[in-house]
Amino acid sequence: MKKWSLLTLVFAVLFVLGACNSKDSSKDKGNSNSGSKETIAVTNDFGVQNEDGSSDSVKDKVDVPKNPKKVVVFDMGFLDTLDTLGVKVAGIPQDSIPGYLKKYEGSDYENVGSLKEPDFEKLASLNPDVIFISGRQASLYKEFSKIAPTVYVGLDTSRYMESFKENTELAGKIFGKEDQVKTELASVDETIAKVQGETKGLDKKSLIILGSEGKISAYGPASRFGLIHDVFGFKPVDKGIEVSTHGQNVSYEYVLEKNPDIIFVVDRDAVVTEGASAKKDIENDIVKKTKAYKDGKMIYLNPEVWYLSGGGIQSVKEMVKEVEKAL
Repeated sequence: MKKWSLLTLVFAVLFVLGACNSKDSSKDKGNSNSGSKETIAVTNDFGVQNEDGSSDSVKDKVDVPKNPKKVVVFDMGFLDTLDTLGVKVAGIPQDSIPGYLKKYEGSDYENVGSLKEPDFEKLASLNPDVIFISGRQASLYKEFSKIAPTVYVGLDTSRYMESFKENTELAGKIFGKEDQVKTELASVDETIAKVQGETKGLDKKSLIILGSEGKISAYGPASRFGLIHDVFGFKPVDKGIEVSTHGQNVSYEYVLEKNPDIIFVVDRDAVVTEGASAKKDIENDIVKKTKAYKDGKMIYLNPEVWYLSGGGIQSVKEMVKEVEKAL
């Protein structure tokens, strides 16, 4: 009987200890700082342009882990923002990184393909916690989603600043940088307000053109570079320019006909081909007759900032500085 009593006592003690451990474990599961991952619900809502000219829409809710460790970014503007906030990135497409973010070309970061041709095999082996994409990868959203929670951070240029701020605030929320984001956005607003004060009474009209392989396209309000008109306050020389990602194809005769006081130029050749430039093609005998050229108001914008990484904290601040040249 004594032996059985001793065994009974031992089993009872073990049972109590096991119950305590079970309670502790259940407490741990409810604690986001001790094992379980807190998530943030994000709604992706964007359009996809198909090769045949048709379009589709994507609306999908995803749960993104708070403070994800392995981060992959396919949007250079969002990379700019994460860099400003001090967020570590694991993988990026290293074929189109702007010069001021050159450190991401190093071997410390995984090369996950190109902006339009992601390396899905490399992505899968990297096993990221989250992937951020934009317009150039929109049609591949389902493929990305099979690998990790995927968030669309492409800019809505028809509401540039609102879209930029939403993306920046989302970054702050996901990575616990809300206070830093508030400070950065307040700084951006301050610099923009200064330019708006100077353009408010400006009686001059402007035109935005992109030069590529001898051809030019024009951009107006609500377009890819439309914040020059919509946000910074420069009056457009033509309010009827087609709103398109690739701009409205125009001739050099069109530029002379509109005869803007200021011409803002994005030199695509300079950013996609090393050593190339569209300047010689743009500054031809026709364009030289415009008021903008004669008055020294051909403003060449940094194509890395405007064409590659628009919508980042650093790039938006740089955009403000660049348009100030026209003043």
